[in-house]
Amino acid sequence: MPEIKAIFFDQDGVIVDTERDGHRVAFNRAFESFGFDVRWDVPKYHEMLQVGGGKERMRHQLRTGGFGREIPPDQEDALIAQLHQCKTDIFIEMIERRQLPLRPGVHRLMQEACRRGLMLGVCTTSAERAARSILEGLLADMHFDLVLAGDVVNRKKPDPEIYLLALEKTGLRPERCVVVEDSSNGVKAAKAAGMNVVATVNDYTRDEDLSLADIVLSCLGDEDGPQAELIRSRKPWKIDGIVRVTDLVNYFQ
Repeated sequence: MPEIKAIFFDQDGVIVDTERDGHRVAFNRAFESFGFDVRWDVPKYHEMLQVGGGKERMRHQLRTGGFGREIPPDQEDALIAQLHQCKTDIFIEMIERRQLPLRPGVHRLMQEACRRGLMLGVCTTSAERAARSILEGLLADMHFDLVLAGDVVNRKKPDPEIYLLALEKTGLRPERCVVVEDSSNGVKAAKAAGMNVVATVNDYTRDEDLSLADIVLSCLGDEDGPQAELIRSRKPWKIDGIVRVTDLVNYFQ
């Protein structure tokens, strides 16, 4: 059986539970600062999450619901770019103020992976500035062998392009990699690239179709914090509330 060599993490909803109280709030503040009559409540943002990428969500809103006033077609691209820049600035400020903590078990599992000599990577369609803010702030003591973020790929999840790029850059076989995702789109992307997939659900994704994932968990678990609950696994597997690197390596071998 192939030996696990790397763990790749999605960012939003996996490393930090950013969606509901992070990105959604930042989008709304950006809309307000531009004078647009748009506000995404919690259910609406869940709907918007089915569109991969922040700029793409804004464009979807513009074309399906509008911004409250007419936007000339020749101004659309520039406006989306400016609006997304504003949203990113707001989001990064929230990260820098430590308003969004790491999800349970993420830091511990990353430390264990580093001690074991596994490669660590982040594969996210979130803006590169936002990704760097989290990695250089909340995870400043971690070494990442690979960071793919923002517009590094043309096609967003569920397309596997970002994970295929990760394989190309690391030179690893897909069966030697474990991906930690949280959403149906993310799981589909990683599986389409042939990788092993662990899904850690959150409020937005717990009811999504995650049937392609090899393991579905409530979180990764911390000894002095929330414990991991096993929701489903493809083969018999037991955990004691803490998901360790050794557990994952043994599971996928």
